Amino acid sequence: MEKLALVGGEPLVKEAAPEELFKWPIITKEDEEAVMDVVRNNKFSGTDITIKFQEEFAAWQGTNFALGFTNGTMALSAAMFAIGLGMGDEIICTTKTYWGSVSQAINFGASAVFCNINDKLSMDPDDLERCITPRTKAIMVVHYFGYPCDMDRITAIAKKHNVRIIEDVSHAQGGMYKGKKLGTFGDVSAMSMMSWKTFAAGEMGMLVTNERKYYERALAYGHYERNNSANIKECDYLNDYSHIALGGVKGRVNQVSAALGRGQLKYFDERCKEIRRAMNYFFDCLEGLKGIKPIRVDESTGSTMGGFYNPVCSYYPDELGGLSSKRFAQAVTAEFGGKFGCWEGGNFNLHNHKFFKTFDFYNIGKPSRIAFASRDVREDDKYLAPSDKIYCIGMPWFKKYDKKWIELYAEAYKKVVRNYEQLLEGDTDKSQGGRWYGNDNAADQQKKKEDK
Repeated sequence: MEKLALVGGEPLVKEAAPEELFKWPIITKEDEEAVMDVVRNNKFSGTDITIKFQEEFAAWQGTNFALGFTNGTMALSAAMFAIGLGMGDEIICTTKTYWGSVSQAINFGASAVFCNINDKLSMDPDDLERCITPRTKAIMVVHYFGYPCDMDRITAIAKKHNVRIIEDVSHAQGGMYKGKKLGTFGDVSAMSMMSWKTFAAGEMGMLVTNERKYYERALAYGHYERNNSANIKECDYLNDYSHIALGGVKGRVNQVSAALGRGQLKYFDERCKEIRRAMNYFFDCLEGLKGIKPIRVDESTGSTMGGFYNPVCSYYPDELGGLSSKRFAQAVTAEFGGKFGCWEGGNFNLHNHKFFKTFDFYNIGKPSRIAFASRDVREDDKYLAPSDKIYCIGMPWFKKYDKKWIELYAEAYKKVVRNYEQLLEGDTDKSQGGRWYGNDNAADQQKKKEDK
């Protein structure tokens, strides 16, 4: 009988994996020289390097326009401004995502309406039309952890109801859906390129679109002196307000990040191909296990997971005697003797957070989520119970294919599944997820205070 490390057995993995197996991003001498050119010549606040990167990125993405921002949240804010999201509008988003996907809707006087996820942690098209009302302006589609949403059904629903689509591609740069690149389905798309993302360029966001009017509005929203303003001189409306960012924010990216981005773009597809080779083999090793199911696509359909940002498996506690996702993750971590940390839960479901219940950004004595709404959208949160019962477990994110190490890491998960009954007795936390990297979220912390 194998005794699990968490209950006193020997860890399966006794040495650290080679650094290159997980190191990210890959920084070359070429990257370093490009960054130092910015530093030596004080080009931080210029736009010449940024403009080049925008042009190169747009060509790679397959869109007419690309626009760099300070971070992904700012890029998504600019996307909301671009489509004209305004007071009293509603914007639909999945409840399980990072807050930066939709929280800034309150800045425009709009209300977030939450849609359920399916067991791929992806927007559930079967629940989408429930969320649509005459006030719906847009659908925020999040390709969560790199898994492509069902864009056939989502775009058909959007077209039927004449609502805009914004794609949040922060987890899925370079990913494909049936042969078409993610980020090209929406009216406008945006993404994070912060230091831990698949496309890592320091701290940066990127907005892409094929529509000139959306590009111009996004440019005017937060780019001081309009960056490459010569390209929008024929737009009389925007030029009436020249030299002031219409969002009242300075949001253009600094050129250290733009320089890094140019270098990363050169090798991005090649590196993602290697990641997919490694991750698909790892998930092959886990297929058929009770309790966990890899979240990935069938690449024979023309879809891909891009660079497999933060790989996960769906977790089914009922198949493992009700074992909580937290306890499962702790057991996997123990098998690595602290050399790898398995996390559980992903992002907490946003509808459970007090920000979307009571926060008063405008100081008017009314929750900002409904401050200018024609109805109390919080009442629809009662339909989101299915999302609270969908769980996930974190996986190692291999950057290189190494058969021996991949199989060893897979064996740790297999060992826990084989011996899960050893974990049931000490399983006191049945919350089943709702955390990020094993840390209690704000909603959990508040509940603990209320319970005391």
